Amino acid sequence: MSRTLIKNAAVVTMDGPDYTGDILVEDGRISELGPDLAAEGAEVIDATGMIAMPGFVNAHIHTWQAGLRGLAADWTLFDYFKGMHAGLATCFRPEDMEIANQVGMLHQLSSGATTIADWCHANHTPDHTDAAIEGLRKAGGRAKFLHGSPKPDPKPGEPHFSEVPMPRGEIERLRTGPLASDDALITMGMAILGPQMSVENVVRTDFALAQEMDLVTSMHVSGNMLWGDAWAELEKEGLLGRHINIVHGNGLPDDEVKRVLDNGATVNVTAEIELQMGFGEPLTRIVSHHADDQLSIGSDVESGVAGDMFGVTRITLQSARHHHTRIVRAETGGPPEVIGFSTRQALNWATMGGARMLRMEDRIGSLTVGKEADIVLLETRSMNMRPVHDPVATIVFHARPENVDTVMVGGRLVKQGGKMLNVDLEALTDRLEASGRRVVEEFRGKQAAH
Repeated sequence: MSRTLIKNAAVVTMDGPDYTGDILVEDGRISELGPDLAAEGAEVIDATGMIAMPGFVNAHIHTWQAGLRGLAADWTLFDYFKGMHAGLATCFRPEDMEIANQVGMLHQLSSGATTIADWCHANHTPDHTDAAIEGLRKAGGRAKFLHGSPKPDPKPGEPHFSEVPMPRGEIERLRTGPLASDDALITMGMAILGPQMSVENVVRTDFALAQEMDLVTSMHVSGNMLWGDAWAELEKEGLLGRHINIVHGNGLPDDEVKRVLDNGATVNVTAEIELQMGFGEPLTRIVSHHADDQLSIGSDVESGVAGDMFGVTRITLQSARHHHTRIVRAETGGPPEVIGFSTRQALNWATMGGARMLRMEDRIGSLTVGKEADIVLLETRSMNMRPVHDPVATIVFHARPENVDTVMVGGRLVKQGGKMLNVDLEALTDRLEASGRRVVEEFRGKQAAH
């Protein structure tokens, strides 16, 4: 039996009282919580002066874009569709997918996110898909691999991507092969086009497949629908449910948001990208007020913004507070007398919210006896962290990725003493840089040819 005892941390549990004390990990799971635990023969990690928290869950990230950082920083949504989906994505080879997913996942781990929802929609062939999964596997983090649909401009004689359903054969291949287990670190889900980006028969086909396969199924919804009556029809046919996840949703009327929530679906907010690309007010406020436990948050595209969950949590919280303030000012002419959202609420979106969205809340998202030991230790000796009066406020508003001292995934240490373990980061990031530059050069060559 492997045993690790984390001693003397300020423990933020997320589903019980916080305390200062110990965490005992046995065979990859949290077996005991409390002060002054005894564990003879256990490996001891002295966490005196540190904050212990559950690993972040980045519930929406396009990890394949890790080698394209900064390219979309000034892009609108229209620029993104043209430049990314119809452009750069078409230049990806399987090896580009693998190195981007490996380094992208390692970056998440190093920054305190132990689980991601990897929204993979540059997988033009099964080889691209397999390479993306292999990159995640090599990195050693926990991920829900959401098999998506590329969105290139159609060639003559080809259908538009909006007319192409999720390939059943490929989903079945993955589900009976590399992603057969729901207990592994890398598990299966789908990233479908949804009612905004596909026609009615494709929406029905994809939702039916999602229900049949019982897979977490996510879709972007950020503007006008190709099928306008979708949500009422899907509800009538019993195709909505807890396995359905809507990303963004900014353009949905309040009654439609409440409809999908009442049917058990979850909503993911990626506030920074939504603010940049003009999606409208993030749905944080309405979702939180109607069904707070159905809200998760994520970073979205690293081609546009930083991927660390400290920044994601801060921006999401402050944008929600700002929205609340605007409403109060419109009604009263003055600022709110009560804060609209708390730091603990925001940290819940970034941990348990993501765990629920991925249907993993029985495994991750909180420091709870019996759950898998996905644990992050933050050092608090740096100038940006001292003094710590409130550990939750420190996590949300003061901590940065460089404060992540130790990361454990399923009881296995992947970072300790501020250093990633058993990985040559310089060599891998050199490969990522070479991949990203090749993709960009090929894309620019295609532009010049036209």
